[in-house]
Amino acid sequence: MFAEFGVLNFWTYVVGAFFIVLVPGPNTLFVLKTGIGHGVKKGYLAATGVFIGDAVLMFLAWAGVAALIQTTPVLFNIVRYLGAFYLLWLGGKMLWSVITRQKNAHESSAEPASAILKRSLVLSLTNPILFYVSFFVQFIDVNAKNTGTSFLILATTLELISFMYMSFLIFSGAFVTRYLKTKKKLAKLGNGLIGLLFVGFAARLASLH
Repeated sequence: MFAEFGVLNFWTYVVGAFFIVLVPGPNTLFVLKTGIGHGVKKGYLAATGVFIGDAVLMFLAWAGVAALIQTTPVLFNIVRYLGAFYLLWLGGKMLWSVITRQKNAHESSAEPASAILKRSLVLSLTNPILFYVSFFVQFIDVNAKNTGTSFLILATTLELISFMYMSFLIFSGAFVTRYLKTKKKLAKLGNGLIGLLFVGFAARLASLH
């Protein structure tokens, strides 16, 4: 399917993309946390930042910038440490708010939409771009007449899979919002666990070679 457009092994790509999207990561955790703390509307705002960031990274991979980063240690290290630092900052901020009890439900719901979009976009853009080299690009036939069409098909497919999964996270998070508001200790524990996971992601990203 889509072989005439320069797409290789489309259904293999779909299965791989599906499982990769399902793997818990900083993006999905942030969208889930936003859905729980802010509701459906701002949950989709956070997801929008992820979609935009992923689209930019996929375009860079197709354009060859990702390969340049892979073969240039200095550029790769810059991307890697920036991502690790941002994840550490987010995780530390979550843990600090839990420890000091600075955030309550009212303050959380009042967080500006622009701040949510900015966080999710930066979070997506600072993910390791090597994923798009090792997975995404291999499904494009470099000898095809127009690899741009191949890129558009694969990018759209990945974004659709991501949209469906993000929608599930957002509505699931919004569904339990009322319960968490009445169970403040449980909500505090959940935020603390997500903060620890973000710190763990930062450590893992910083240790990549």
